[in-house]
Amino acid sequence: MDYGIDPELAAALAAMPKGPNGALLDLSDIPALREQMRTAGERFPAPDPDPRVKIETLSLPREDGSLLDVVMFHPGRADRARPALVYFHAGGQVLGSAHDRVAWAYGAAMALQLDIVLAVVDYRLAPQTPAPGAAEDGYLAYTYLAEHAAENGIDPDRIGLAGASGGGAPATATALMVRDRGARRPRLLSLNYPMLDDRNKTRSSHEIVDLGIWDRRENLCAWAAVLGDRMGAPDVHPYSAPGRATDMTGLPDTFIAVAQLDVFRDENIDFAQRLIAAGVPVDLHVYAHAVHAWDVFAPQSALAKTFEQTWHDYLRRHLHR
Repeated sequence: MDYGIDPELAAALAAMPKGPNGALLDLSDIPALREQMRTAGERFPAPDPDPRVKIETLSLPREDGSLLDVVMFHPGRADRARPALVYFHAGGQVLGSAHDRVAWAYGAAMALQLDIVLAVVDYRLAPQTPAPGAAEDGYLAYTYLAEHAAENGIDPDRIGLAGASGGGAPATATALMVRDRGARRPRLLSLNYPMLDDRNKTRSSHEIVDLGIWDRRENLCAWAAVLGDRMGAPDVHPYSAPGRATDMTGLPDTFIAVAQLDVFRDENIDFAQRLIAAGVPVDLHVYAHAVHAWDVFAPQSALAKTFEQTWHDYLRRHLHR
């Protein structure tokens, strides 16, 4: 199918290695895929983070006695309280880690560019921990930092939530938990092409089937891991699949960016429309000719640079004003 992909993105996509199934990721065996990614990562040296950024790990106790790691990126001198962004990494809720050293350079650069404390949550992954385990991790991380802001160099009134792709689900569910449980209100909710709805009934969820980045097949596999036999059931709680939320009131100002050629396009637009109807201020951006995670796969493309400027301007405006 001719999707009409931007030429820069199409070239980047063509250059990426694909598996026998024609996709970047084969989610039919998640443990094997994780091992392949770990092995591949060891072959390439990770870039060094900016030395001006202090990186440390907080280990927060969960109720069961296990520990949740939150990797903290502190820019510059600890001379004042800074805004903070509690961030949930991509990976379809089944892949990725806050301890990925390749991502550390990106996290350090983002903290420095935005002059914020970036707190990356090492949330538990499915299928080992089904939803809403990742969101409960997010709630623990957010409320801890809000309650212990001073000792972590953070302004407690300027803490935002953010997630990309699979990380958009726990980020959004955390925002719902914070509202429902009466915790301190976040400054914003920032969602880049978020994975929100397990039902996969939208037009875009049926259109995007063979791009090879994150298509219908991969999305169905990931949600099956996250929810098991609950996937698609009528009573799935919004903490497990936030696209199911019906009460959108009281959520913070929200930024949503999605590609036109993305399996998540329509569920993201629908979520934004329902937020707007509930009176939540929303910045919605749909990028024509773009594919899922275009800014990651083609970071030097014009579309990626345009998006990054728009996103970072939004974060600066809402966290520093």
